[in-house]
Amino acid sequence: MTKKIVVTGIGATSPIGGTAAESWDALIAGASGAKTLAHDWVAQYELPVQFAAEAKVRPEEVLARPVAKRLDPSSQFALIAAMEAFADAGSPELDSERLGVDWATGIGGLWSLLDAWDTLREKGPRRVMPLTVPMLMPNAPAAAVSMHFEARAYARTVASACASSTESIAAAYEHIQAGYADVVIAGGSESAIHPITLAAFSSMQALSKRNDSPETASRPYSIDRDGFVMGEGAAALVIESEEHALARGARIYAEIAGGGVTADSYHITANDPEGRGASRAVEMALAQAGATPDEVTHINAHATSTPVGDVAEYAALRKVFGDRIDSIPVSATKGATGHLLGGTGALEALFTILAVKNRVAPPTINLSEQDPEIPLQVSGSAQELGSEPQLAISNSFGFGGHNAVVAIRSYDA
Repeated sequence: MTKKIVVTGIGATSPIGGTAAESWDALIAGASGAKTLAHDWVAQYELPVQFAAEAKVRPEEVLARPVAKRLDPSSQFALIAAMEAFADAGSPELDSERLGVDWATGIGGLWSLLDAWDTLREKGPRRVMPLTVPMLMPNAPAAAVSMHFEARAYARTVASACASSTESIAAAYEHIQAGYADVVIAGGSESAIHPITLAAFSSMQALSKRNDSPETASRPYSIDRDGFVMGEGAAALVIESEEHALARGARIYAEIAGGGVTADSYHITANDPEGRGASRAVEMALAQAGATPDEVTHINAHATSTPVGDVAEYAALRKVFGDRIDSIPVSATKGATGHLLGGTGALEALFTILAVKNRVAPPTINLSEQDPEIPLQVSGSAQELGSEPQLAISNSFGFGGHNAVVAIRSYDA
């Protein structure tokens, strides 16, 4: 029997806010999280890109120092978002063997790995921290969240580049349906604003180089877009069956109605130009939701602000929705937050949940002149969605040809 799966808690630490509510308010207000980086290493390495969207609230301002010292920043962000989401869900009391964690990261403990390498080169092997491996491993954020909440059903990690945390939410849906857990903490985190990533993404011409105007650099669908802006942070959802949520008197934000996960098997970095994998992921999510494309009222697009990527996603969406795609309210929230890599899908799913709950599509900022090749219904202002029941999709696509989509329905019980 298929269960209705609902969201009862949300949490985030992002480039535009230290909490989910602060991030949402800033998003609706049209804020940008991108700023010039105030780190010595920017000049030291003569980086061609000198800005990014760092988390607005630093993790050491939230976590106790002994806790923070044992975790890579990717795990610190994960724990902060998960703590907020679990508290927001009313800190559900249940058998620890019925609480699971589906977490995601695209890269993992990058800072811990490269700091340890620097220490080894400069000071020798005896000075490398004993906790280096537990801090750098990609499953460290999932482990940190699991141990903090004593979640013993399972603690799984998805690492599918920029599709990672959307895939983790789709996995949580399936794990609850299969009876592996009653409640799941799902989400993703990333902390990869580092000289090596900025240099590497710059080398492949993926990052915007608007050093003179970082706040306007992330500009999805704008005809003059020139690349994405690196972001960091985390977002978390508490997900459970409707039956379980109602039995404990929980507040329900929205329904996770379905998910779709596919692979392009086309190119390590480029999208399939025909959009076959991405469109199939959308179709799978809608099929799992028992819905048709005609029922979709809102889309939170992956839309990274790269010249090729935004067009490819439009082609995939048009493959599913036909001409109707140009009349569906679309939001490209990376204009505000930058691209959180493995954490981006969870943050955008959170924004989509609040969009269907509040009946408003967030604005797409920095859209100076819309690319005529992408005639979507996007706006620099928030778009009202109407009072009728809502069905939205949130898209994520990653290097390696990973595609992940979740379908989110307003909860109107």
